[in-house]
Amino acid sequence: ELEMDPTAYKMYHTLTPEWPSLSFDLLRDNLGENRQRYPHTLQAVVGTQADNPSSNKVTVLKLSDLSKLPQDKDDDEEDILGDEYDKDGDGSDSDDEDEDLDLDPILEHYSLPHYGGVNRLRVMPQNQNIVATWSDVGKVNLFDIEELRNRFEISEGRGNRTTSSITKTNGPFFSYDGHSSEGFALDWSNVTRGSLATGDNDGNIHLWTSNEDGSSYTVSPSYETPGGVSIEDLQWSPTESTVICAAESNGHVAIYDTRAPNKAMLRPYLHPNTDVNVLSWNKLVSNLLATGADDGTLCVWDLRHFGGGDDKKKAPEPLARFTCHQTPVTSVEWHPTDESMLAMSDEVGVYIYDLSVEEDVPSSPYANNDNSNDIQQLVADIPPQLLFCHSGSKQFKECHWHPQISSCVMTTAYSGFSVFVPSNL
Repeated sequence: ELEMDPTAYKMYHTLTPEWPSLSFDLLRDNLGENRQRYPHTLQAVVGTQADNPSSNKVTVLKLSDLSKLPQDKDDDEEDILGDEYDKDGDGSDSDDEDEDLDLDPILEHYSLPHYGGVNRLRVMPQNQNIVATWSDVGKVNLFDIEELRNRFEISEGRGNRTTSSITKTNGPFFSYDGHSSEGFALDWSNVTRGSLATGDNDGNIHLWTSNEDGSSYTVSPSYETPGGVSIEDLQWSPTESTVICAAESNGHVAIYDTRAPNKAMLRPYLHPNTDVNVLSWNKLVSNLLATGADDGTLCVWDLRHFGGGDDKKKAPEPLARFTCHQTPVTSVEWHPTDESMLAMSDEVGVYIYDLSVEEDVPSSPYANNDNSNDIQQLVADIPPQLLFCHSGSKQFKECHWHPQISSCVMTTAYSGFSVFVPSNL
């Protein structure tokens, strides 16, 4: 059983919910960008996988007083810090960071009923109060969580270690059951407000457009994969309002332009003989795409090198390919402000890569070690671009960077949620 090393984290908190969650999304707030000062506060919206369809919920969480982990210091370091921060000359430490280490995290949560388990959940970028969910009963639902978020402002989180309230009358304001099966693929456009794409397990992609006030939507069945292979994930282009990328269960990734109906513009065969589970489009460098496959492979592609058609011989070469993972990739996401960094999860861990790191080939320090071959092989299996590994939960499902807290990652797994900041970021 793994033991946590506190020195690997600047911040680390866990949460065990009533029901497991396959999917969640982090919410932007008005507390500022690129936040580094502790304690931190964040909001997230999560979906559940309960034991029966009627017990599921969409829950909005607010976690506050997320303090920094205490770090051990030697005596010399403590003396130096004491001299530096004893500005009043009274022998006291005026730095209030140590006081923040003793804070108890505060959890507040409010929920809405959701019929069926939540396969995937995403928040509209232009309106953080609108949430889309894929239900395992075959429906796509839209919720307005503004009322629940407003309750956080009223309570301010003080004195209530855990509060819960379910507004049973507030269900989805829009539901759609036009898909032929359930699905997992769902994404909002970052360019066009109210544009949503959903994909199902029968290979159908439906496009959504909202009316002027956003209270209702027009949904159009638009694309169907050859042979009806499952659509595993969808991503809108970060710069083009009409371009969508789809991950397919037969190793292909398809690029669609909504101005050209009925057929993919490009459909390269990127992950032979396995499913493409997830993908992420780099919002800072729009020609970069990351994909994760069922065989554990993580790849980064330059879209400018994609060829047309289904010819397997024309498959492009990735800019980077990582094959050190032994379980299916379940999530991948580019860093919101660092164009070369991404986070990914497989079933056993969450990993942070920095593609700007170049590989060095120094002489081995283990040459005279009795176990030199085993050690060198272990080192060779770890790519130099891998900066951090987080584990300890059962069956990781998703990981997301917080859009406003510097280097903060939140994860969901069968055993619960974790929020952390690595010590080396």
